[in-house]
Amino acid sequence: MTQQERGSVCLLLSEADIYSLMCAGFMMGKTTGWDVPPGKARLWHSSIPAVRVFSGIQPTGIPHLGNYLGALESWVALQENYSSILYSIVDLHSITVPQDPAQLRKNTLDVTASLLACGIDPSRVILFQQSQVSEHAELCWILGCLTSMPRLQHLPQWKMKSKQKNEGSVGLYTYPVLQAADILLYRSTHVPVGEDQVQHLELAQDTARIFNNQYGEFFPEPQALLSSMRKVKSLRDPTSKMSKSDSQKLATVHVTDSPEDIVLKFRKAVTDFTSEVTYDPERRPGVSNLVAIHAAVTGLSVEAVVEQAHGLDTARYKQVVADTVVHKLTPIRDQIQKLRADVGYLETVLAHGASRARELAAPVLRQVQKLVGFC
Repeated sequence: MTQQERGSVCLLLSEADIYSLMCAGFMMGKTTGWDVPPGKARLWHSSIPAVRVFSGIQPTGIPHLGNYLGALESWVALQENYSSILYSIVDLHSITVPQDPAQLRKNTLDVTASLLACGIDPSRVILFQQSQVSEHAELCWILGCLTSMPRLQHLPQWKMKSKQKNEGSVGLYTYPVLQAADILLYRSTHVPVGEDQVQHLELAQDTARIFNNQYGEFFPEPQALLSSMRKVKSLRDPTSKMSKSDSQKLATVHVTDSPEDIVLKFRKAVTDFTSEVTYDPERRPGVSNLVAIHAAVTGLSVEAVVEQAHGLDTARYKQVVADTVVHKLTPIRDQIQKLRADVGYLETVLAHGASRARELAAPVLRQVQKLVGFC
């Protein structure tokens, strides 16, 4: 059966069925490093691939080591496993907090360069800027009319961010609905997420169910692809995750840091007074963070890197981890610098991606408009 012939078949599949077909080579869909939770059977239209992956990243500039190990490296791996993937630079989400327009434009290009340098291939995935596909905002309005205010109030991001600001904008309040629209607009079946994002994916699932119950079966309920990667912690406060906004400059390793800066940051990393290298996140968070980073960068297990570190004190081990990170990030840093110098190429990649995304989004939105009675 050709790929075109496969596309003409309506499928009623459980997640178990999907895996069976994946293993039989019916479609691309290995899941190395990811866990797909079982879900209910879903019916979707023949023109939609049986598996479609969607994910987004905010344009906050150059990624740090935690972004790379926690998300971007996995995004690259997914290209080998799935035939239909969309990665969006979600600039509509970014303006829920004040943005300098010039800096936002620069950040968008920097993120694009970083994604390409890390290995995202725009010939294999659709890489695009969210704001350039207006269907996202249009579907968000429709879905927002199906979403209750109490449902949004219970989401942790609203509670946390509105408390920090003592108030919050309408955009901040409703941006989980926009997240749901981002996913459902392409009738996505799977979304790579971190554990802290599962509740927002649950809103997308709920929204799909509500829409389907009211207007007929249309949207698949997207399932989570949970990364097994442990969160990278701050090098200065290993009880907190690594962050671009950390006021301590030595706390965060950026993928464009020089080898000298990387070595300095790991040398100054907070550990404890025990010299032996062990993995115990509860009692030894600092050393355990180094072990987790070492394991993630090398692709080895935690147990393997601890065994390799036998006989090293923490000072020498910091140098080992730093050297490993330098080796990993140097080619990425060099490629980012080359890409940032070619703004025209980056803009072309985004324009082409937006065009491809609109080709998928427009017919879905038209069908939604018909279902709700707009036309």
